[in-house]
Amino acid sequence: MRNYFLFFIFILLSFSCSKADNPVKITLTQYGTPFAGVPDPRDAVIYQINMRAFSSTRNFQGVIDRLDSIKALGVNVIYLMPTYPIGVLKAINSLYCVKDYMAVNGEFGTLTDLRKLIDGAHSRGMAVIMDWVANHTSWDNAWISKHKDWYQQDAAGNIVSPVLGWLDVAQLNFTSAAMRNEMIGMMKYWVYTANCDGFRCDYADGPPADFWKQAIDTLRNITTHKLLLMAEGTRSNHFASGFDYTFGFPFYDQMKTVFSANQPVTKIDYLNASEYAGAGEGNMVVRYITNHDVNSSDGPPLGLFGGSSGSMAAFLVAAYMKGVPMIYNGQEVGTSYPLSMMKWGQTITWNQNQNMVEEYKKIIAFRNHSSAIRRGTLASYSNSDICAFTKTSGVENVLMIINLRNATVNYPLPAALAGSVWKDAFSGISVTLTSQLTLSPYSYQVMTQ
Repeated sequence: MRNYFLFFIFILLSFSCSKADNPVKITLTQYGTPFAGVPDPRDAVIYQINMRAFSSTRNFQGVIDRLDSIKALGVNVIYLMPTYPIGVLKAINSLYCVKDYMAVNGEFGTLTDLRKLIDGAHSRGMAVIMDWVANHTSWDNAWISKHKDWYQQDAAGNIVSPVLGWLDVAQLNFTSAAMRNEMIGMMKYWVYTANCDGFRCDYADGPPADFWKQAIDTLRNITTHKLLLMAEGTRSNHFASGFDYTFGFPFYDQMKTVFSANQPVTKIDYLNASEYAGAGEGNMVVRYITNHDVNSSDGPPLGLFGGSSGSMAAFLVAAYMKGVPMIYNGQEVGTSYPLSMMKWGQTITWNQNQNMVEEYKKIIAFRNHSSAIRRGTLASYSNSDICAFTKTSGVENVLMIINLRNATVNYPLPAALAGSVWKDAFSGISVTLTSQLTLSPYSYQVMTQ
Protein backbone atom coordinates (compact mmCIF):
# COMPACT_ATOMS: atom_id res chain seq x y z
CA MET A 1 0.00 0.00 0.00
CA ARG A 2 1.23 3.45 -0.88
CA ASN A 3 2.24 5.67 2.02
CA TYR A 4 0.15 8.82 2.25
CA PHE A 5 1.29 12.01 3.89
CA LEU A 6 -0.68 14.88 5.29
CA PHE A 7 -0.14 18.27 3.76
CA PHE A 8 -2.19 21.34 4.46
CA ILE A 9 -3.95 23.68 2.10
CA PHE A 10 -6.12 26.15 3.91
CA ILE A 11 -8.96 27.57 1.87
CA LEU A 12 -11.50 29.84 3.51
CA LEU A 13 -14.90 29.80 1.88
CA SER A 14 -16.24 33.31 1.44
CA PHE A 15 -19.98 33.57 0.92
CA SER A 16 -22.03 36.60 -0.03
CA CYS A 17 -24.50 36.00 2.79
CA SER A 18 -24.25 37.71 6.18
CA LYS A 19 -22.59 36.25 9.25
CA ALA A 20 -26.01 35.82 10.85
CA ASP A 21 -27.16 33.70 7.93
CA ASN A 22 -23.98 31.66 7.72
CA PRO A 23 -22.00 31.53 10.97
CA VAL A 24 -19.79 28.59 9.98
CA LYS A 25 -16.44 29.29 8.32
CA ILE A 26 -15.34 26.01 6.76
CA THR A 27 -11.59 25.57 6.65
CA LEU A 28 -10.59 22.97 4.09
CA THR A 29 -7.55 20.85 4.82
CA GLN A 30 -6.24 18.57 2.11
CA TYR A 31 -5.69 15.09 3.47
CA GLY A 32 -3.40 12.78 1.53
CA THR A 33 -2.71 12.96 -2.19
CA PRO A 34 -5.61 13.45 -4.61
CA PHE A 35 -6.17 10.20 -6.49
CA ALA A 36 -4.85 10.31 -10.06
CA GLY A 37 -6.57 7.09 -11.12
CA VAL A 38 -10.21 8.22 -11.26
CA PRO A 39 -11.59 6.56 -14.42
CA ASP A 40 -13.26 8.26 -17.33
CA PRO A 41 -17.01 8.19 -16.50
CA ARG A 42 -17.62 5.82 -19.43
CA ASP A 43 -15.14 3.28 -18.09
CA ALA A 44 -16.53 2.88 -14.58
CA VAL A 45 -17.68 -0.33 -12.94
CA ILE A 46 -19.41 0.79 -9.75
CA TYR A 47 -19.76 -1.25 -6.55
CA GLN A 48 -22.33 -0.06 -3.99
CA ILE A 49 -21.55 -0.75 -0.33
CA ASN A 50 -24.16 -0.94 2.42
CA MET A 51 -21.97 -1.17 5.50
CA ARG A 52 -24.84 -2.37 7.67
CA ALA A 53 -25.05 -5.54 5.58
CA PHE A 54 -21.55 -5.87 4.15
CA SER A 55 -19.82 -7.59 7.07
CA SER A 56 -20.46 -8.99 10.53
CA THR A 57 -18.74 -5.93 12.02
CA ARG A 58 -20.98 -3.58 9.98
CA ASN A 59 -18.31 -0.89 9.82
CA PHE A 60 -15.48 0.61 7.76
CA GLN A 61 -13.06 -2.10 8.83
CA GLY A 62 -15.33 -4.79 7.45
CA VAL A 63 -15.06 -3.10 4.04
CA ILE A 64 -11.30 -2.56 4.34
CA ASP A 65 -10.87 -6.29 4.93
CA ARG A 66 -12.51 -7.10 1.57
CA LEU A 67 -11.00 -4.43 -0.69
CA ASP A 68 -8.92 -7.03 -2.51
CA SER A 69 -12.03 -9.08 -3.28
CA ILE A 70 -13.85 -6.02 -4.61
CA LYS A 71 -10.88 -5.15 -6.80
CA ALA A 72 -10.70 -8.74 -8.08
CA LEU A 73 -14.21 -8.39 -9.53
CA GLY A 74 -12.88 -5.71 -11.90
CA VAL A 75 -14.44 -2.81 -10.00
CA ASN A 76 -12.83 0.63 -10.28
CA VAL A 77 -15.35 2.79 -8.38
CA ILE A 78 -16.65 2.12 -4.87
CA TYR A 79 -19.82 3.93 -3.82
CA LEU A 80 -20.37 4.22 -0.06
CA MET A 81 -23.88 4.69 1.25
CA PRO A 82 -24.19 7.63 3.71
CA THR A 83 -21.48 7.72 6.37
CA TYR A 84 -22.87 10.66 8.42
CA PRO A 85 -24.54 10.61 11.86
CA ILE A 86 -28.26 10.00 11.52
CA GLY A 87 -31.17 11.59 13.35
CA VAL A 88 -33.21 10.21 16.22
CA LEU A 89 -36.17 12.59 16.36
CA LYS A 90 -39.06 11.16 14.27
CA ALA A 91 -36.47 8.85 12.73
CA ILE A 92 -36.74 5.30 11.38
CA ASN A 93 -33.00 4.53 11.51
CA SER A 94 -32.46 5.49 7.87
CA LEU A 95 -28.96 6.38 6.70
CA TYR A 96 -30.56 9.09 4.53
CA CYS A 97 -31.72 11.04 7.60
CA VAL A 98 -28.60 13.18 8.10
CA LYS A 99 -28.04 14.86 11.45
CA ASP A 100 -24.60 16.33 10.74
CA TYR A 101 -23.15 16.73 7.25
CA MET A 102 -19.60 17.26 8.57
CA ALA A 103 -19.17 14.27 10.87
CA VAL A 104 -18.69 10.51 10.62
CA ASN A 105 -21.29 8.08 11.93
CA GLY A 106 -19.69 6.44 14.97
CA GLU A 107 -21.58 3.26 14.13
CA PHE A 108 -19.14 2.76 11.25
CA GLY A 109 -15.95 4.09 12.86
CA THR A 110 -13.99 7.32 12.83
CA LEU A 111 -12.72 9.77 10.25
CA THR A 112 -9.38 7.97 10.50
CA ASP A 113 -11.13 4.71 9.58
CA LEU A 114 -12.90 6.33 6.63
CA ARG A 115 -9.61 7.72 5.40
CA LYS A 116 -8.01 4.29 5.76
CA LEU A 117 -10.77 2.79 3.62
CA ILE A 118 -10.37 5.43 0.91
CA ASP A 119 -6.57 5.18 1.05
CA GLY A 120 -6.86 1.41 0.68
CA ALA A 121 -9.13 1.72 -2.31
CA HIS A 122 -6.84 4.28 -3.95
CA SER A 123 -3.80 2.07 -3.46
CA ARG A 124 -5.65 -0.67 -5.35
CA GLY A 125 -6.63 1.61 -8.23
CA MET A 126 -10.23 2.21 -7.15
CA ALA A 127 -11.95 5.58 -6.73
CA VAL A 128 -14.43 6.17 -3.89
CA ILE A 129 -17.58 8.27 -4.11
CA MET A 130 -19.68 9.20 -1.10
CA ASP A 131 -23.46 9.50 -0.82
CA TRP A 132 -24.82 13.05 -0.52
CA VAL A 133 -28.34 13.78 0.75
CA ALA A 134 -29.14 17.32 -0.39
CA ASN A 135 -32.94 17.41 -0.38
CA HIS A 136 -33.63 17.09 3.35
CA THR A 137 -32.14 16.65 6.82
CA SER A 138 -33.13 14.93 10.04
CA TRP A 139 -35.46 16.76 12.41
CA ASP A 140 -32.65 17.05 14.97
CA ASN A 141 -30.09 18.52 12.57
CA ALA A 142 -28.69 21.73 14.09
CA TRP A 143 -29.98 23.69 11.09
CA ILE A 144 -33.55 23.16 12.32
CA SER A 145 -33.09 25.38 15.37
CA LYS A 146 -30.47 27.75 13.98
CA HIS A 147 -31.82 28.37 10.50
CA LYS A 148 -35.54 27.69 10.29
CA ASP A 149 -35.67 29.71 7.06
CA TRP A 150 -33.42 27.09 5.45
CA TYR A 151 -36.46 24.78 5.43
CA GLN A 152 -39.77 24.80 3.62
CA GLN A 153 -42.70 25.76 5.86
CA ASP A 154 -46.48 25.57 5.67
CA ALA A 155 -48.83 28.54 6.00
CA ALA A 156 -48.60 28.32 9.80
CA GLY A 157 -44.80 28.46 9.74
CA ASN A 158 -44.24 24.79 10.51
CA ILE A 159 -41.32 23.04 8.82
CA VAL A 160 -42.64 20.33 6.51
CA SER A 161 -41.51 16.93 5.26
CA PRO A 162 -40.92 16.23 1.57
CA VAL A 163 -44.06 15.84 -0.52
CA LEU A 164 -43.17 12.17 -1.06
CA GLY A 165 -44.29 11.51 2.50
CA TRP A 166 -40.90 10.88 4.10
CA LEU A 167 -41.97 11.93 7.59
CA ASP A 168 -38.62 11.16 9.20
CA VAL A 169 -36.92 14.08 7.42
CA ALA A 170 -37.43 17.84 6.96
CA GLN A 171 -37.56 19.46 3.51
CA LEU A 172 -34.86 22.04 2.76
CA ASN A 173 -35.66 25.37 1.11
CA PHE A 174 -33.57 25.89 -2.01
CA THR A 175 -34.55 29.54 -2.32
CA SER A 176 -32.16 30.15 0.59
CA ALA A 177 -28.79 31.25 -0.81
CA ALA A 178 -27.19 30.81 2.61
CA MET A 179 -28.31 27.18 2.88
CA ARG A 180 -27.11 26.40 -0.62
CA ASN A 181 -23.68 27.93 0.03
CA GLU A 182 -23.33 26.10 3.32
CA MET A 183 -24.21 22.76 1.75
CA ILE A 184 -21.83 23.22 -1.16
CA GLY A 185 -19.07 24.11 1.28
CA MET A 186 -19.72 20.88 3.14
CA MET A 187 -19.51 18.86 -0.06
CA LYS A 188 -16.12 20.45 -0.72
CA TYR A 189 -15.14 19.61 2.85
CA TRP A 190 -15.33 15.86 2.18
CA VAL A 191 -13.35 16.10 -1.06
CA TYR A 192 -10.50 17.65 0.92
CA THR A 193 -10.94 16.03 4.34
CA ALA A 194 -11.54 12.43 3.23
CA ASN A 195 -9.93 12.72 -0.23
CA CYS A 196 -13.04 11.23 -1.82
CA ASP A 197 -13.53 11.20 -5.58
CA GLY A 198 -17.07 12.49 -5.95
CA PHE A 199 -20.65 11.93 -4.91
CA ARG A 200 -23.75 9.93 -5.66
CA CYS A 201 -26.46 12.50 -5.01
CA ASP A 202 -29.56 11.04 -3.40
CA TYR A 203 -32.99 11.95 -4.81
CA ALA A 204 -31.43 14.38 -7.25
CA ASP A 205 -34.84 15.04 -8.79
CA GLY A 206 -35.81 16.92 -5.61
CA PRO A 207 -33.45 19.94 -5.51
CA PRO A 208 -33.76 22.34 -8.47
CA ALA A 209 -31.43 22.11 -11.46
CA ASP A 210 -29.85 25.50 -10.72
CA PHE A 211 -28.72 24.26 -7.30
CA TRP A 212 -26.98 21.29 -8.86
CA LYS A 213 -25.40 23.55 -11.49
CA GLN A 214 -24.08 25.83 -8.73
CA ALA A 215 -22.79 22.91 -6.66
CA ILE A 216 -21.18 21.06 -9.55
CA ASP A 217 -19.56 24.16 -11.02
CA THR A 218 -18.00 24.77 -7.60
CA LEU A 219 -16.83 21.18 -7.23
CA ARG A 220 -15.38 21.12 -10.75
CA ASN A 221 -13.28 24.16 -9.81
CA ILE A 222 -11.30 21.96 -7.41
CA THR A 223 -8.52 21.54 -9.94
CA THR A 224 -6.53 19.07 -7.82
CA HIS A 225 -9.30 16.47 -7.96
CA LYS A 226 -11.05 14.66 -10.78
CA LEU A 227 -14.57 13.97 -9.53
CA LEU A 228 -17.33 11.56 -10.55
CA LEU A 229 -20.85 12.89 -9.95
CA MET A 230 -23.95 10.71 -10.12
CA ALA A 231 -27.55 11.96 -9.98
CA GLU A 232 -29.93 9.46 -8.44
CA GLY A 233 -32.61 10.79 -10.71
CA THR A 234 -33.98 10.74 -14.23
CA ARG A 235 -34.50 14.42 -15.11
CA SER A 236 -32.99 15.18 -18.50
CA ASN A 237 -31.49 18.44 -17.18
CA HIS A 238 -29.16 16.61 -14.80
CA PHE A 239 -26.59 16.29 -17.56
CA ALA A 240 -26.83 20.01 -18.31
CA SER A 241 -26.25 20.69 -14.59
CA GLY A 242 -22.92 18.88 -14.88
CA PHE A 243 -23.59 15.35 -13.66
CA ASP A 244 -21.66 12.52 -15.29
CA TYR A 245 -24.42 10.00 -14.60
CA THR A 246 -28.14 9.64 -14.15
CA PHE A 247 -29.82 6.59 -12.62
CA GLY A 248 -31.40 3.82 -14.66
CA PHE A 249 -34.73 3.50 -12.85
CA PRO A 250 -36.59 2.89 -16.16
CA PHE A 251 -34.09 0.22 -17.25
CA TYR A 252 -34.56 -1.72 -14.01
CA ASP A 253 -38.35 -1.45 -14.20
CA GLN A 254 -38.39 -2.55 -17.84
CA MET A 255 -36.14 -5.52 -17.17
CA LYS A 256 -38.52 -6.64 -14.41
CA THR A 257 -41.46 -6.64 -16.82
CA VAL A 258 -39.48 -8.59 -19.42
CA PHE A 259 -38.84 -11.33 -16.88
CA SER A 260 -42.04 -11.27 -14.80
CA ALA A 261 -44.70 -10.20 -17.30
CA ASN A 262 -43.24 -11.62 -20.52
CA GLN A 263 -43.02 -8.17 -22.04
CA PRO A 264 -41.06 -7.99 -25.32
CA VAL A 265 -37.32 -7.56 -25.05
CA THR A 266 -37.47 -4.88 -27.73
CA LYS A 267 -38.93 -2.47 -25.16
CA ILE A 268 -35.39 -2.10 -23.81
CA ASP A 269 -34.42 -0.48 -27.12
CA TYR A 270 -36.68 2.50 -26.45
CA LEU A 271 -34.80 3.22 -23.24
CA ASN A 272 -31.54 3.55 -25.13
CA ALA A 273 -32.94 6.79 -26.52
CA SER A 274 -35.18 8.06 -23.70
CA GLU A 275 -32.71 7.50 -20.85
CA TYR A 276 -30.09 9.45 -22.77
CA ALA A 277 -32.23 12.51 -23.45
CA GLY A 278 -30.02 15.55 -22.86
CA ALA A 279 -26.83 13.50 -22.63
CA GLY A 280 -23.58 14.88 -23.96
CA GLU A 281 -20.26 13.30 -24.85
CA GLY A 282 -19.21 11.02 -22.02
CA ASN A 283 -22.53 11.16 -20.10
CA MET A 284 -23.83 7.76 -19.06
CA VAL A 285 -26.78 6.09 -17.34
CA VAL A 286 -25.97 3.83 -14.38
CA ARG A 287 -27.77 0.52 -14.95
CA TYR A 288 -28.32 -2.18 -12.33
CA ILE A 289 -30.37 -5.25 -11.50
CA THR A 290 -30.52 -4.37 -7.80
CA ASN A 291 -29.61 -1.61 -5.35
CA HIS A 292 -30.26 -0.87 -1.67
CA ASP A 293 -33.79 0.42 -2.29
CA VAL A 294 -35.19 -2.24 -4.60
CA ASN A 295 -33.30 -5.02 -2.86
CA SER A 296 -35.39 -4.29 0.23
CA SER A 297 -38.68 -3.58 -1.55
CA ASP A 298 -38.60 -6.07 -4.44
CA GLY A 299 -36.17 -8.69 -3.21
CA PRO A 300 -32.76 -9.73 -4.59
CA PRO A 301 -32.04 -10.44 -8.28
CA LEU A 302 -32.29 -14.22 -7.95
CA GLY A 303 -36.01 -13.99 -7.29
CA LEU A 304 -36.68 -11.33 -9.93
CA PHE A 305 -34.59 -12.49 -12.87
CA GLY A 306 -34.81 -16.26 -13.01
CA GLY A 307 -32.26 -17.46 -10.47
CA SER A 308 -28.51 -17.36 -10.93
CA SER A 309 -28.46 -17.93 -14.71
CA GLY A 310 -31.26 -15.45 -15.41
CA SER A 311 -29.75 -12.77 -13.21
CA MET A 312 -26.41 -13.17 -14.98
CA ALA A 313 -28.15 -12.71 -18.33
CA ALA A 314 -29.87 -9.58 -17.00
CA PHE A 315 -26.57 -8.22 -15.66
CA LEU A 316 -24.93 -8.78 -19.05
CA VAL A 317 -27.50 -6.49 -20.66
CA ALA A 318 -26.91 -3.87 -17.95
CA ALA A 319 -23.13 -4.09 -18.32
CA TYR A 320 -22.78 -4.28 -22.10
CA MET A 321 -25.71 -2.70 -23.93
CA LYS A 322 -25.72 1.02 -23.13
CA GLY A 323 -24.70 2.12 -19.66
CA VAL A 324 -22.31 1.88 -16.76
CA PRO A 325 -22.93 -1.18 -14.55
CA MET A 326 -23.47 -0.96 -10.81
CA ILE A 327 -23.24 -3.98 -8.51
CA TYR A 328 -24.90 -3.98 -5.09
CA ASN A 329 -22.78 -5.76 -2.49
CA GLY A 330 -23.66 -9.45 -2.20
CA GLN A 331 -25.15 -9.60 -5.69
CA GLU A 332 -22.02 -11.32 -6.96
CA VAL A 333 -22.41 -14.25 -4.54
CA GLY A 334 -26.10 -14.71 -5.31
CA THR A 335 -27.44 -13.50 -1.96
CA SER A 336 -30.98 -14.87 -1.82
CA TYR A 337 -32.39 -12.64 0.95
CA PRO A 338 -32.86 -8.87 1.10
CA LEU A 339 -29.95 -6.84 2.48
CA SER A 340 -31.57 -4.05 4.44
CA MET A 341 -29.88 -0.74 5.17
CA MET A 342 -31.44 -0.92 8.63
CA LYS A 343 -29.06 -1.84 11.42
CA TRP A 344 -30.80 -5.10 12.30
CA GLY A 345 -30.74 -6.64 8.81
CA GLN A 346 -28.91 -9.77 7.67
CA THR A 347 -25.32 -9.68 6.45
CA ILE A 348 -23.68 -11.25 3.40
CA THR A 349 -22.40 -14.83 3.27
CA TRP A 350 -19.30 -14.42 1.16
CA ASN A 351 -18.27 -18.08 0.66
CA GLN A 352 -21.31 -19.12 -1.40
CA ASN A 353 -21.94 -19.40 -5.16
CA GLN A 354 -18.33 -18.92 -6.20
CA ASN A 355 -19.27 -19.95 -9.74
CA MET A 356 -21.32 -16.75 -9.95
CA VAL A 357 -18.37 -14.72 -8.70
CA GLU A 358 -16.23 -16.13 -11.49
CA GLU A 359 -18.91 -15.34 -14.07
CA TYR A 360 -19.11 -11.73 -12.85
CA LYS A 361 -15.33 -11.47 -13.09
CA LYS A 362 -15.37 -12.82 -16.64
CA ILE A 363 -18.12 -10.45 -17.82
CA ILE A 364 -16.53 -7.41 -16.18
CA ALA A 365 -13.01 -8.26 -17.37
CA PHE A 366 -14.13 -8.31 -20.99
CA ARG A 367 -15.96 -5.01 -20.54
CA ASN A 368 -12.85 -3.44 -19.01
CA HIS A 369 -10.73 -4.52 -21.99
CA SER A 370 -13.22 -3.70 -24.74
CA SER A 371 -13.38 -0.16 -26.07
CA ALA A 372 -16.40 -1.19 -28.15
CA ILE A 373 -18.40 -2.24 -25.09
CA ARG A 374 -17.55 0.88 -23.11
CA ARG A 375 -17.72 3.48 -25.88
CA GLY A 376 -18.86 1.85 -29.10
CA THR A 377 -21.80 2.54 -31.38
CA LEU A 378 -24.85 0.38 -30.63
CA ALA A 379 -26.91 -1.45 -33.24
CA SER A 380 -29.81 -3.56 -31.95
CA TYR A 381 -31.05 -6.80 -33.48
CA SER A 382 -33.38 -7.78 -30.64
CA ASN A 383 -36.72 -9.51 -31.00
CA SER A 384 -39.44 -10.29 -28.46
CA ASP A 385 -37.34 -12.91 -26.62
CA ILE A 386 -33.70 -12.26 -27.47
CA CYS A 387 -31.57 -9.23 -26.64
CA ALA A 388 -29.11 -9.04 -29.53
CA PHE A 389 -26.86 -6.14 -30.44
CA THR A 390 -23.48 -5.14 -31.75
CA LYS A 391 -21.10 -2.53 -30.34
CA THR A 392 -18.51 -1.09 -32.70
CA SER A 393 -15.48 1.09 -32.03
CA GLY A 394 -12.85 1.51 -34.74
CA VAL A 395 -11.90 -1.95 -35.97
CA GLU A 396 -13.38 -3.70 -32.91
CA ASN A 397 -16.83 -5.23 -33.36
CA VAL A 398 -18.60 -7.15 -30.58
CA LEU A 399 -21.83 -9.14 -30.87
CA MET A 400 -24.00 -10.08 -27.89
CA ILE A 401 -26.92 -12.53 -28.17
CA ILE A 402 -28.73 -13.04 -24.86
CA ASN A 403 -31.76 -15.23 -24.19
CA LEU A 404 -33.93 -13.51 -21.57
CA ARG A 405 -36.48 -16.33 -21.42
CA ASN A 406 -36.62 -19.43 -19.24
CA ALA A 407 -37.07 -21.56 -22.33
CA THR A 408 -35.05 -22.65 -25.33
CA VAL A 409 -35.43 -20.04 -28.09
CA ASN A 410 -34.60 -20.28 -31.77
CA TYR A 411 -33.27 -16.92 -32.91
CA PRO A 412 -33.48 -16.24 -36.66
CA LEU A 413 -30.40 -14.23 -37.47
CA PRO A 414 -30.97 -11.00 -39.39
CA ALA A 415 -29.37 -10.67 -42.80
CA ALA A 416 -26.64 -8.40 -41.41
CA LEU A 417 -25.42 -11.24 -39.15
CA ALA A 418 -26.28 -14.46 -41.00
CA GLY A 419 -23.22 -16.21 -42.43
CA SER A 420 -20.72 -14.03 -40.56
CA VAL A 421 -17.64 -15.40 -38.78
CA TRP A 422 -16.79 -14.44 -35.20
CA LYS A 423 -14.65 -15.53 -32.28
CA ASP A 424 -16.06 -16.42 -28.86
CA ALA A 425 -14.93 -13.60 -26.58
CA PHE A 426 -14.33 -15.87 -23.60
CA SER A 427 -12.94 -19.08 -25.15
CA GLY A 428 -11.38 -17.75 -28.36
CA ILE A 429 -13.11 -20.47 -30.41
CA SER A 430 -14.16 -19.53 -33.94
CA VAL A 431 -17.93 -19.25 -34.49
CA THR A 432 -19.64 -19.23 -37.89
CA LEU A 433 -23.22 -18.02 -37.73
CA THR A 434 -25.78 -19.58 -40.04
CA SER A 435 -29.38 -18.45 -40.47
CA GLN A 436 -30.56 -19.45 -36.99
CA LEU A 437 -29.12 -19.79 -33.49
CA THR A 438 -30.61 -21.98 -30.76
CA LEU A 439 -30.15 -20.67 -27.23
CA SER A 440 -30.93 -22.60 -24.05
CA PRO A 441 -32.78 -20.81 -21.22
CA TYR A 442 -31.00 -17.62 -20.08
CA SER A 443 -27.89 -18.48 -22.08
CA TYR A 444 -25.78 -15.91 -23.91
CA GLN A 445 -22.98 -15.65 -26.41
CA VAL A 446 -20.45 -12.84 -26.63
CA MET A 447 -18.41 -12.74 -29.84
CA THR A 448 -15.75 -10.49 -31.31
CA GLN A 449 -14.77 -9.78 -34.89
